[in-house]
Amino acid sequence: MQHKTDGFDLASAKVCVVMNRGSGKKKHVELREMLNERLAPACGSFELRESRKGSDLPALARKVATEGFDLVIAAGGDGTQSAVAGALVDRDVVMGVLPGGTFNYFARDLGVGETVEEALDTILDAWVEAVDVGDVNGLIFLNNVSLGAYPQILKTREGIYKRWGRSRMAAYWSVLVALRRLRRPMQLVARVDGQESRYTSALVFVARSAYQLDSFGLEGAEEIRRGEFAVLIAKAKHPLPLMRSALRMAMGKSAKNDDFDLILTDELTIETPKRRQLIAHDGEKTALESPFRLKVRHDGLKVLLPRDGVSKTEQPKG
Repeated sequence: MQHKTDGFDLASAKVCVVMNRGSGKKKHVELREMLNERLAPACGSFELRESRKGSDLPALARKVATEGFDLVIAAGGDGTQSAVAGALVDRDVVMGVLPGGTFNYFARDLGVGETVEEALDTILDAWVEAVDVGDVNGLIFLNNVSLGAYPQILKTREGIYKRWGRSRMAAYWSVLVALRRLRRPMQLVARVDGQESRYTSALVFVARSAYQLDSFGLEGAEEIRRGEFAVLIAKAKHPLPLMRSALRMAMGKSAKNDDFDLILTDELTIETPKRRQLIAHDGEKTALESPFRLKVRHDGLKVLLPRDGVSKTEQPKG
C-alpha cells in the first residue's frame, strides 16, 4: 500500500546518491555526468557515494543513513534498491529510486519510470509517500524472497552472466539450467494465523511485487497492492515438472491450481528441517536460520513518487 504524506522540497534538501561502481563502468560514468548536470543543481546539497563492489552496498547504505541526509537515492538494480531500502526502513529519511538493473521491478511497481531519465523527472518533482516492504528474520526485501530452487538459479545465473553478459534471455536460460540440477524437494511447514500446513516442494516464492506477478500472469497482485504477501508453493517436487511450470509461467500460462498452492497473508512463518539455509532475496543470496518469519512492514519506507500521481511506467511513449 502507498500513503501520500507531503511534497518534497528538493531545493533545501541534503541529498546523497548511492551507487555500485563495480559493474558497468561506462554506464556509471554517463550516469555521474547526468546527475551532476540535472540533479546536483536542484538540491540544497549533493553527494555521490560509490561502493567498489555489490557486497559493500549494505554497509555503505547503513553508514549513509546515519549521516543526516534528507534524501538517499539508490542508483542501480533491485539489489541496490533493496540494500538502500534496508538501511532506511523506519528512519526519517526519504528514498529516491533510479533504476539501472535488468528487471527493475521495484521502480516499475512504484511507477517512477523505467529509465534513469524518467526517474530523474520523478525526483525533480515528487511527493513523499510511505510504502510497504517485506521483512524476513529482520532482512528487508522489496520484491521477493524464495527458498529451494531459486537460490541455485541465482548461482547459475552469475556464471551465465559472466560468460554471456547480462540480459533477460540469459536470466531465463539460467532458470532452465539450474532446474536440471535440482535433486531433492524441501519438506516444510507453513504457519498462518495459528494454522499449520505441511508441503513437499522444490520452490517457495514469497512475492511483494505486484508488477512481477502481473508480468507472469499469476494471482495475488491485487492482494499485494493491499499490503499482503502472495506466497506461491510449487506443487512440483522434481526437476522436469518444475521446468514445465517455469516455462508455463514464463509464457504467462501458469495456473494456480495446476502449478502452485497460494497463500495470501501479511505475516507467516515457514520452517524447514535444515536449520541454516540459503535464501534468495531481490536477486541476492543470504544464509538465514529457520524458521523464516515473514511479515509486511506496513508504511515502513518513505519514497519519492510522481507528484502528479501519473505513473511514469504507464505513460505513453511519444
